[in-house]
Amino acid sequence: MHNASGIGTYIKNIIPFLVDRFTVILLGSKNEISQYNFYNKVKIIECSSNIYSIKEQFELFNKIPQCDIFWSPHYNIPLLPIKAKKRMVTIHDVFHLAFYDSLSFKQKLYAKLVINQAVKKSDIILTVSEFSKSEIMKYTKISKQIDIVHNAIDFDKFKVIDDMQRLLDIKEKYNLPNNFLLFVGNVKPHKNIKNLLLALKDLNQNLVIVGKKGGFITGDSEIEDMIRNNNLEDKIFFTGFVEDEDIPVIYNLAKIFVFPSLYEGFGIPPLEAQACGTPVISSNIASLPEVGEDSVIYCTPEKSSDIKEKIELVLDDISLQKELVVKGSKNIKRFSWEKSAENIIEIIERLQ
Repeated sequence: MHNASGIGTYIKNIIPFLVDRFTVILLGSKNEISQYNFYNKVKIIECSSNIYSIKEQFELFNKIPQCDIFWSPHYNIPLLPIKAKKRMVTIHDVFHLAFYDSLSFKQKLYAKLVINQAVKKSDIILTVSEFSKSEIMKYTKISKQIDIVHNAIDFDKFKVIDDMQRLLDIKEKYNLPNNFLLFVGNVKPHKNIKNLLLALKDLNQNLVIVGKKGGFITGDSEIEDMIRNNNLEDKIFFTGFVEDEDIPVIYNLAKIFVFPSLYEGFGIPPLEAQACGTPVISSNIASLPEVGEDSVIYCTPEKSSDIKEKIELVLDDISLQKELVVKGSKNIKRFSWEKSAENIIEIIERLQ
């Protein structure tokens, strides 16, 4: 799961702080985990099953060793008995229950069963925001304590870049336009890229989407068709695959980062943009106001007209752009992986 977007970021940034305090055993691919600095400090049990699969359940049952604490960094916990004295789970959000009607029959069965079992079987439940805590309580009727440990960003990676040659090289490498709005996110429908595209219909602005054009599918209709039907071909730029070290540079190049998501347990990309000195427009729902506070201009994500108005508001006001950059640089200081890891370490020690 270290390659998953938000959850992968969480795992890769928390583990380095745990390996010096505990004996850490990871389930995953030795070949893939070898790329990380903590590789020589952990033991690895080879696991290759697809997430959410029946095979995964049997592999977890067979391979989880005797241990003091088994920690699931996502809700896909082992349902069968395991040789762990205690269990801990991080439930980042309950999107699959909140958007239950949008799931297939198989997804509905899995999500309802496993999320509720994750709550029932775990001795400690972690989540990443007050919003997610309230959602977990709402959809699972939980009576247990839920500990909130925020996500964060890597400040060594995401920062303002003054190297003009580096900026120009990345602009050329990905064939980016001179001025652009930026969207960074996965292809799931709740990321709401449809309404962002509709907002651009009457705006003379370019939008850079980090990812491949062919992968952006929302519901039953392809984003590519939507772009063509609304004559947006000359305004939308897909980067294709972006190397990890290049993403902060693209944030730096953007005029505004727009994040119109309909549902987020936390929402790391707006913080990444702020760390790179880019003004942020974000949805006014879910956890996003909790994470952004007054450092963001908020839009109503269901209304493309409001997304459009907020983009125009920021574009037309240079003083507002500067204010958002200053507030953003202050906002990100509330979150750090070191602080989050220390909170988790305290919780683990409490559980032992």
